[in-house]
Amino acid sequence: MAGVLDLSAPEIPEPTFLESVLRYGLFLGALFQIICILAVIIPSSKLQESDPEPFEHRSVDQTKKPKGPVPQPRQKPKKESKKKR
Repeated sequence: MAGVLDLSAPEIPEPTFLESVLRYGLFLGALFQIICILAVIIPSSKLQESDPEPFEHRSVDQTKKPKGPVPQPRQKPKKESKKKR
């Protein structure tokens, strides 16, 4: 067991141009996704903090609509069937 151990770093080939493009493209894609997620989170929190005053200034007449007969979309009109002879 008096053999010499080779503790040098293993040989790693240089990355090709395609591998480099793919690597940096993945980094840019991840950065774009993080920016998009932050864009969704940050404005929504600012919207909740804004004053609800424009909603309070509406009069009662504008918020309530007159009720009338509301057609129900699931009901089909009844067909008048003729008696068969």
